[in-house]
Amino acid sequence: MQPYRDPSLPVGDRVEDLLGQMTLEEKAGLMFHPPILVGDDGGLVEGPGPFGPHGTSELVRDLHLTHFNIYAAPGPRLHAEWSNRLQELAASTRLGIPVTISSDPRHTVEAVGASAAAAGLSAWPEPIGLAATMDEELVRTFAEIARQEYRAVGIHVALHPMADLATEPRWARIVHSFGEDAGLATRLVIAYLRGFQGEEPGPGSVICMVKHFPGAGPQRDGEDAHFAYGKDQVYPGGMFEHHLAPFEAALAAGAVQVMPYYGRPLGLPLEEVGFGFNRDVVTGILRERLGFDGVVCSDWGLVSDLHLPGGSVWPAKAWGVEELSAEERLAKIIEAGCDQLGGESLPGLLVELVRSGRIPESRIDESARRLLRDKFRLGLFESPYVDPEQAVRVCGSPQFRAAGERAQRRSAVLLTNDGILPLAGQPKLYLEGFEDESETSVGDADVAVVRVSSPFEPRNGNFIEALFHAGDLDFKEPELSRLLELARTIPTILVVHLERPTVMPELVEACAAVLAVFGASDEAVLDLLHGRAAPEGRLPFELPSSMEAVRAQKEDVPFDSAAPLFPFGFGLSY
Repeated sequence: MQPYRDPSLPVGDRVEDLLGQMTLEEKAGLMFHPPILVGDDGGLVEGPGPFGPHGTSELVRDLHLTHFNIYAAPGPRLHAEWSNRLQELAASTRLGIPVTISSDPRHTVEAVGASAAAAGLSAWPEPIGLAATMDEELVRTFAEIARQEYRAVGIHVALHPMADLATEPRWARIVHSFGEDAGLATRLVIAYLRGFQGEEPGPGSVICMVKHFPGAGPQRDGEDAHFAYGKDQVYPGGMFEHHLAPFEAALAAGAVQVMPYYGRPLGLPLEEVGFGFNRDVVTGILRERLGFDGVVCSDWGLVSDLHLPGGSVWPAKAWGVEELSAEERLAKIIEAGCDQLGGESLPGLLVELVRSGRIPESRIDESARRLLRDKFRLGLFESPYVDPEQAVRVCGSPQFRAAGERAQRRSAVLLTNDGILPLAGQPKLYLEGFEDESETSVGDADVAVVRVSSPFEPRNGNFIEALFHAGDLDFKEPELSRLLELARTIPTILVVHLERPTVMPELVEACAAVLAVFGASDEAVLDLLHGRAAPEGRLPFELPSSMEAVRAQKEDVPFDSAAPLFPFGFGLSY
């Protein structure tokens, strides 16, 4: 047995043995983390696709890639079978380095932005809904369940949690955060880490890639840095250190992987380039000041444009370095201190930079050690395969589904109630926005129940932009008048999927009750309305009283909305 295959040896020794046998090309392959397609039938997907010209076999055998992230996937059995086929392919390579698979959140009832709806897994509230419970034990329980479901189908790294603070209410990523309060967010991030990783990463763990360092919440005007119009992060209140605090706590609690965001910081003594390119941030703050020696993986697509179906192009998020060539961007990311490039497949370009003398091979070795260390910690060299039968038993088990359903109900926040809730007797309900809407007309109903989502301003760019709900937070005409007229006609209960801090003073005044949910099934909502469950949640952010108040806020300052409609922590019960 080669030493790197011997589990009785210390991880450091195994890493050095394997590293000493790797070619430059194989080491470079470790440093790229692109998306990969999962076959609907559980098979490997070959040939050109939406993420590039390379099929799975070419990525693994020829480009020497061993880290991938997945998006859509079939049910647990087929997903597990695909994982095993991919690991069999990796085992056939010269050194047999197993593949590490990562994923964005995939346990939500409704997919919003960079997440996937549960497909055969237990279904839970969005992270902002977990924050509404303000319950560290519940968050840890979620993470422990998600860990088991991830490992059952062969997922090893969670591209979450977000430790960002939701101080700018228009930001599209709030739904995946733990809200506005630094103390609450810090406690829940630590609970999340404990549930996914344990006290330290091991063979049963899922490693968390905590993001988006050093805090992506203060986006100028709330626009998102996935897009050029949202590339700037600003600190008019001087609160940079406030946003950094949850990350410091996460590192102290054992975080071993970190992702910097796309945004570029303005008005600070830092280079005004995107965080993934930013040596002041990655090396100066994260590595040197905070002492972090784990994996730093850039956010996706800093170097290459993405050519989308239909012919549109999503430009590389090279904010502040747009004029640099691909080679120069790649070198700047490595020199900033990143170990891995998310969303890219450019090992040949990295090899050229080393061969030309631009980047020393010793720098590649430094990152390779960190990346190999996590593969060994996860036990992938001993147990790369999963059991499809076990995946079926574990994923979405009755116990896990029940826990998620309880959390959906517990996270709901009752904002107003004139006494109509819980519903008494058997009133005739006019249901709108439910999957199965009743046939009862408004004229024949006793009560109207309307499900809506937080408003946003649709963008006219590529389909990626449609996934990010940004812009104004208030209901516009004619929808506002339609809802107000309904509330004047019949007692109306408004159920709002609160993706962002919605502005709705007129509706709060007009409706008999307003219930906020953060990812809840129709069944969960009806249970809450009929009193079969009680809302326990508390607002994880302020609800502003007007768009004028929103625009007057400082992007980096928490709790600075003038005369909020509802304060942080508000919630009624019955």
